[in-house]
Amino acid sequence: MKLSRKFVSDYIALDDTLSILDIALAMTDVGNEFDDASPLIKCSNLVVGEVKTCENHPDSDHLHVCNVDVGEKELTIVCGAPNVAAGQKVIVALPGAVLPLGEIKKSNIRGVESNGMICSIAELGLDNKFLEEKDKAGIHVFPDTVEVGSDPIKALGLDDEVIDFELTSNRGDLLSVLGMAYELGAIYKKKVGEVEVSYKENKEDIKNSFEVEVETENCPLFLAKKVKNLTIKESPDFIKNRLIASGIRPINNVVDISNYVMLELGQPLHYYDAKRLGGKILVRMAKENETLTTLDNIERTLSKEDIVITDGKKAVGLAGVMGGLSTEVESDTKEIIIESAIFDPVKIRKTSKKILRSEASNRFEKGLDPKRSYLAIERSCHLLEKYADAEIVSGMVIYDKTKKEDKVISITVDKIKKVLGIEIEKDKVISIFQDLGFVVVDKKDHLEVSVPSRRLDIHIEEDLIEEVGRIYGMDKIEGSLPALNMVIGSYDKTKRSIKHYLADLGLNETFSYTLIPKSEATKFTTDKIEPIYLDYPMSEDKNTLRYSLLYSLKDIYDYNKNRGMEDLSIFEVGKGFYQENGIYKEEEKLAVLMTGDFYLGVKKEKVDFYIIKGILESFLDYLGYQNRYRIEVPKEVPKEFHKGQSADIILQGKKIGIIGKLHPNVVSNDVFVFEINLSLLLQNKGTRMEYKDIPKYPSIIKDVAFVLAKEIPASNVLSIIKKQGGKLLTDIDIFDVYEGEHVKENEKSLAFRLTFQDPKRTLTEEEVMDIFHKIIEKVKQELKAEIRDN
Repeated sequence: MKLSRKFVSDYIALDDTLSILDIALAMTDVGNEFDDASPLIKCSNLVVGEVKTCENHPDSDHLHVCNVDVGEKELTIVCGAPNVAAGQKVIVALPGAVLPLGEIKKSNIRGVESNGMICSIAELGLDNKFLEEKDKAGIHVFPDTVEVGSDPIKALGLDDEVIDFELTSNRGDLLSVLGMAYELGAIYKKKVGEVEVSYKENKEDIKNSFEVEVETENCPLFLAKKVKNLTIKESPDFIKNRLIASGIRPINNVVDISNYVMLELGQPLHYYDAKRLGGKILVRMAKENETLTTLDNIERTLSKEDIVITDGKKAVGLAGVMGGLSTEVESDTKEIIIESAIFDPVKIRKTSKKILRSEASNRFEKGLDPKRSYLAIERSCHLLEKYADAEIVSGMVIYDKTKKEDKVISITVDKIKKVLGIEIEKDKVISIFQDLGFVVVDKKDHLEVSVPSRRLDIHIEEDLIEEVGRIYGMDKIEGSLPALNMVIGSYDKTKRSIKHYLADLGLNETFSYTLIPKSEATKFTTDKIEPIYLDYPMSEDKNTLRYSLLYSLKDIYDYNKNRGMEDLSIFEVGKGFYQENGIYKEEEKLAVLMTGDFYLGVKKEKVDFYIIKGILESFLDYLGYQNRYRIEVPKEVPKEFHKGQSADIILQGKKIGIIGKLHPNVVSNDVFVFEINLSLLLQNKGTRMEYKDIPKYPSIIKDVAFVLAKEIPASNVLSIIKKQGGKLLTDIDIFDVYEGEHVKENEKSLAFRLTFQDPKRTLTEEEVMDIFHKIIEKVKQELKAEIRDN
């Protein structure tokens, strides 16, 4: 929103001693940030001069040597403009003047000294879209009435100052000069002036010749007035200049008045050529694939989500976004229908994103005040009568389903003090509300605050408290620590502990985007999920919420590999997202990726399946899940994983993750990963590892190798050994897997090292051998295994 100081001064008397930067900073103090605050024309050392003589340059066929009266003296200036001539009053940049193109200095141009520059308006930095053809072709020439030596910027009416605000989305009321005036009134304790809406009406009645019908709930308000015998011509300078300061190109008095009212009051208007429109407006939702040629002469294909204005049969306008070409106001138009309406903000936003984002659609999207809709159509009639010689037809066609009552909110001063943490008197609170234009009734034990309908952002007590805080001054509120004991939640504490433990193991934590390409949404998993896609992604490579974190880690791996980093051990704790029966869901996950060399203490080892499996087991044991999980052959493997080197992670009979090597089709190097669903893992609470004293009594170690069918997983053997070994079996290691000439083609050999120990006594060889033989017999019996003897 660009705010013209001259424009807002129509409604509030700002002190002349305030600079435009002072005003901008004061607005920032109450929460309205700005990008720029400066004069509309950023030039210095300019005067109006009169060209006394103009002769051809002796050494050029296109330059002129001019003697120019600048008030106190005459200067010789070399000028290349084709339209310069004696007797003209022109813009002169004196030596030392600063223009957008640089500083003007005395110079020698082909042997002639030049003391300044005769300027066009374009050279003052005004955007090309605001220039007339004559100003594009040459220097600007003033009327004879302009005084020599005066300020040319003031003579042009462009001596304005502009603040370019970056407003928050909830402050739609500030998308108008009047809304800004109320805000400045609260800051500087100034009264806001009234809007002039007076005009005369003829004896006709619009209701006898025109009707409005609304068939959609997406249009709660539609007002129509009729104007006759108007004259389309150039706008007055003050209207043109205020539109320019606000960033809008002047066109003609009728179009300019509609834009002027929109800027002034925040309500977009639309004018239809009454004769081309006919006697009816029907508002409805567009039909699927219905077409409309808009004012920019482009045929648009619409959907049933778009709101259209029709003449009862065909579409003549796209509500809130752009009018139709068939009812455009042209130079010969004499009668118009004025539309002032409110449409559903969400529908307008969706349509405008497809078609065109404009000043009008921006205001519809933020929400409009129904009272301003009435005020705007009346203001439009006033200006059309005054500056377009219009005759206003009496009456107004009204379709209105809106609520216009002010919101009444009760609040106590004690609550305001408590929330803001300040001591503030009741009179001060009442004064702040009144400065904002709110009506306050003091009920002794509480205040009843009537909030005007223009403030669509205020609904509850907390909104009122925010108003008090920002007008009182956030910088005046002293900071203080909260007066309560804060305890870290156990879930957050566990997650933090996980990160610290993995970092202690030598892995580096990563943080990556949760948005990934649509094509990657179901990779790295066999879960049957429905991904969540963004309706309006900022880019095609970030249009889907990830389900698996492994895509993100693989992306980080690719980035590092392309830069020569071959050794990588990383992890990430983050969210995975999906939807189920239309309900959005999220789960906390842990993903680990390892490749290249990894330091086990001071020893460097090449990462393989067993190293990442060791990291997984150490992590699960650390959280207290020892003896409650197992790694087993998967029933189904994601195509991104190597089938022969992948396994499911099972906790109490339920799959909670996957571990394995990435397929060579995915990465060329040996890359190992695992991913665990932390939400499922942490539902089954474990107990932390308890550290015990080093046993005082010796252990007995026995080795055994079984020959069994290839398809039998090692986990089946481990399960039997653990069950038969009992409490005295303290450790099991698989130290050899053999397939070769000493076993049959469909068999394999698994070698186990069993450690027996009792923390309270020394075990005898006999009792260990008794358990050892039971283990062997049970494995042979249940798995049809044999003892390998070579």
